[in-house]
Amino acid sequence: MLGLNRSSYYYEPASESGYNLLLMALLDEQYMKTPFYGRRKMTLWLGEQGHEVNVKRVARLMALMGIEAIYPKPKTSTPSAAHKIYPYLLRDVKINRPDQVWCSDITYIRMAHGFMYLVAVMDWYSRYVLSWQLSNTLDSQFCIDALARALAQGQPQIFNTDQGAQFTAQAYTSLLKDAGVQISMDGRGRYLDNIFIERLWRSLKYEDIYIYRYETVPELVCGLERYFPFYNNERFHQSLENRTPIQLYRPDAWPQRLSNAA
Repeated sequence: MLGLNRSSYYYEPASESGYNLLLMALLDEQYMKTPFYGRRKMTLWLGEQGHEVNVKRVARLMALMGIEAIYPKPKTSTPSAAHKIYPYLLRDVKINRPDQVWCSDITYIRMAHGFMYLVAVMDWYSRYVLSWQLSNTLDSQFCIDALARALAQGQPQIFNTDQGAQFTAQAYTSLLKDAGVQISMDGRGRYLDNIFIERLWRSLKYEDIYIYRYETVPELVCGLERYFPFYNNERFHQSLENRTPIQLYRPDAWPQRLSNAA
């Protein structure tokens, strides 16, 4: 279900200079704490940590990582002029059942000697992660692969993303339209529209990525293959009344899982 194309094991992580990777690691952790910090405040914060760098450098690294104050991912959320932008469909919509709305997003994953990009597809109601995929570039194919694997398991009524070029690409939207799925896209500045998947990224980074500091892509893949089943099947969510995502997404499978464990 959460499988990964084994060719991904042979990816080389994207790289920067050693010092830039250190700055990116610091920016990544601070952004998880203060997502409202823009390039100027991040520059001031780095100065307080003993790293006197200019605003241009911080701005370039934040863009490379795909983070920006309040509204994340200036790079991953930049629409192509040739791509159609779809309207936002979730205003005043009550999300009350699985497969009503799915969402997807991309995040930066730091490693000991480089970085990768991770995309995930999530059921909005249950927070269940249906699929994920890694890439060392921000092309659209890894997003298409993740979407195809999610659609092989089911079909949402509405699929919501930001306006990033990966999500507005015709090859991506065609998969949704061919499946009869309604396409919804956040407007500029609507950071809270994808808040649940942003919380997934925060949980993943604090509970796994920052702890293990993966050095190679195969190690990262193994870590993600361990973490996402834990997140779906075992991790209790206070926002779900201390239930796990699978209990809401597949309640019929939950008693069976307990029986097998026994």
